[in-house]
Amino acid sequence: MRAAGSALLAALDEPERTRVAHRFDDDAARRWLEYRPRPRPGVCLADLDRAARKAAHRLLATALSPTAYAQAMAIVALEEVLDRAEGWRRGRHSDDYSVAVFGDPDRDDAWAWRVEGHHLSVSMTVVDDQVSPAPVFFGANPAAVRYAGRPVLRPLGVEEDLGRAMLDAMGPAGRAAAIIADEAPADIVSATRPRVDGPLEPLGVATDRLGPGARALVGQLVAAYLERLPPALAQHEAQRLDGGQLHFAWAGSTRPGQRHYYRVQGDDLLVEYDNTTDDGNHAHTVLRRPASDFGADVLAAHHARAHG
Repeated sequence: MRAAGSALLAALDEPERTRVAHRFDDDAARRWLEYRPRPRPGVCLADLDRAARKAAHRLLATALSPTAYAQAMAIVALEEVLDRAEGWRRGRHSDDYSVAVFGDPDRDDAWAWRVEGHHLSVSMTVVDDQVSPAPVFFGANPAAVRYAGRPVLRPLGVEEDLGRAMLDAMGPAGRAAAIIADEAPADIVSATRPRVDGPLEPLGVATDRLGPGARALVGQLVAAYLERLPPALAQHEAQRLDGGQLHFAWAGSTRPGQRHYYRVQGDDLLVEYDNTTDDGNHAHTVLRRPASDFGADVLAAHHARAHG
């Protein structure tokens, strides 16, 4: 990751580097999550030459598993599909994604980076030899493109299908505890907030109250989000959560094609999924660590070592 960050900075000219590079202690720019088409810190890939754009993609790929990188590229490509569906009025473009670097990957113990645009936000913080990997936001509009009822493109299909399988497997009593509202919220509840303070209420159903089939499925569901990360990072995150209590909550319709939402929460874990606009064909998902988003965990450990 350090090598890819350095290669990106080396591929930029001085004006581009000035736009990409920020101080690590610029918290307003670094602790940032914005998945709407808004201005954001960093330099837009559309403004870079081919070599620099490829360097940005290589940096992004250090944070994602091969399957998650494929999801990310499908999300990026959907900007062209959405632009056509909107009659080309918004001028959306698959290069409208920005990269920002905080600190110096060659010289600093602590540095960070983010690749972000509409429906994609990946933030990584590196301190010494530790990577803190959150938040990771993936969205999709449209969530599914179909031909004759069959999916042509459905980047977040696994996340939806596992959530529904989880709901189906828990039985009537489990579903009654898990379903917290008949209407889904308008968006993921954590939204673009740089900090999530405490668990989201209501919690829903504790997974230790469920049967073995449903408990196995919640493990698969959490794994689908953790395994957006490369294997070593995903394994580290899974070990961090091992044995902790999880809660699953659902809101909205249980029928496919209708507006719905779910979340999974545990000790320093928040997974959210919603498909609540455009008649249930516009999805948002996020993997967050409420107590340690944007590297709070590795920074605290670093300061403890450095200052006793």
